[in-house]
Amino acid sequence: MFHYGLRRLVIGIGMLVALSMLVFVLLRLTPGDPIDAYIDPSTPLSPAAMADLRERLGLDRPLPVQYVSWLLQALQGNLGYSVKRADQPVLTLVLSRIGPTVLLMGSALVMAVIAGIAAGVIGAVRRNSVTDVSLSVLALAGISSPAFLSALLGLYIFAVRLGWLPSGGMLTPGEDFSIGDLLWHLILPASLLAIAQAALIMRYMRASLLEVLNQDYVRTARAKGVFEFWVIVKHALRNALLPVVTVIGSTIGLAIGGAIFVESVFNWPGMGLLLVDAVTSRDYPVIMGATLVIGACVIVVNLLTDLAYAVIDPRIKVG
Repeated sequence: MFHYGLRRLVIGIGMLVALSMLVFVLLRLTPGDPIDAYIDPSTPLSPAAMADLRERLGLDRPLPVQYVSWLLQALQGNLGYSVKRADQPVLTLVLSRIGPTVLLMGSALVMAVIAGIAAGVIGAVRRNSVTDVSLSVLALAGISSPAFLSALLGLYIFAVRLGWLPSGGMLTPGEDFSIGDLLWHLILPASLLAIAQAALIMRYMRASLLEVLNQDYVRTARAKGVFEFWVIVKHALRNALLPVVTVIGSTIGLAIGGAIFVESVFNWPGMGLLLVDAVTSRDYPVIMGATLVIGACVIVVNLLTDLAYAVIDPRIKVG
């Protein structure tokens, strides 16, 4: 298991470096001059002053040299300073926003796993029934709905029209912090973010459980008179969860993409909103730092997913 995890870790580090390199190059290829982000349009600089600023920022050096310099600083924990936020350290900005994003995505993931597995089991046990067809239609609709559409519709229906839940923010302005207030603001964005994940998990859970229920050892358990509930829970569910674990890990990337839209719509102060603001204002250091941290989180989750898959299925050779 140690060597298996180490190999996965090395591959993940290589992917993270490749991701940072790709984003760095793409940012430099975007239209416009990166130096423009550092200049106040109301007080234009002379060509000599611009050349001096470009030299101080290292933008006059070749692109590979710029990337290596940034990477070496990043390895030391220095992700640079925000251009549009009064020269605040990027690492400080990212750390201040990662908590709300983890809370939002973690809550959405818990909701998606519980709802997806439960719906998948019900659909498989009651195959081709009205309940199964209804759940399959809802799952298809959930997968087909883009995150921004679900967020806007949910905001309009439950916050604007019905007024059941808050329309945005993480806490009620002007009130003291309370867990109840935080959960009240969390319900709607987390539920909407969980829709696509739950739908995907449900479809895989149903298909996997149907395949397992047709295996000989399940028929044998039934023939021995084992109660149907224990046939499902004790004999079939464990093996049916194997592909679902992989899907749960892969939905983290889906959740990150959805979180960017959900956080923007609900003004949730997380990494997604920070990244959108940085892209809008062309704050290159924040874009690079946020992308690096998000990529690292995805890779760590995928690594944990691979290890969990190996633990659940002893037949996998990890040596």
